[in-house]
Amino acid sequence: MDSVFIPHLLRATNHTIGWEFKDFLPGLETLTPVRGSLRVVHRGNFLDVSAQAEGIVTLTCDRCLCQYNQRLVVDAQEPIWLDEAAEAKALPLEREVSAEDLQESLPPTGYFYPEDWLYQQFCLELPAQQLCRDDCPGVAIEPEVAIEQPAVDARWSALSSLKQQLDS
Repeated sequence: MDSVFIPHLLRATNHTIGWEFKDFLPGLETLTPVRGSLRVVHRGNFLDVSAQAEGIVTLTCDRCLCQYNQRLVVDAQEPIWLDEAAEAKALPLEREVSAEDLQESLPPTGYFYPEDWLYQQFCLELPAQQLCRDDCPGVAIEPEVAIEQPAVDARWSALSSLKQQLDS
């Protein structure tokens, strides 16, 4: 999927571009190619982006540390606002964020990157707590075995007797 120059969407039929895909996404390690469809519609002052896709990833269980396969299904729809102020701005590292700042926005003469957007949607589908199964017992801990004290080297016997005196 190539990047989309946003003004070119206005020339597309019904201001819409769509893809059917079956491919690996860069940065997302999947066992099988990600397959599905993605559609971008230019609605004047925003892009209406929607996708239905699925893939299989290998995760590590948080309890038993075993690896397991998880099917991820993306069924997402998101408006991306077109805003001239969305150009790269130098933002401070710390600032108060208002609710309207939590919306995605792109410059109207910029590009939309469908692979990047789809990658983000798959990352949002990853489970916060990765468990191979609901009743996973966790790592098996073996009971401690009594460790025999090794015989003390005769050269260290003086130090060993001093240690016993200090312990008493």
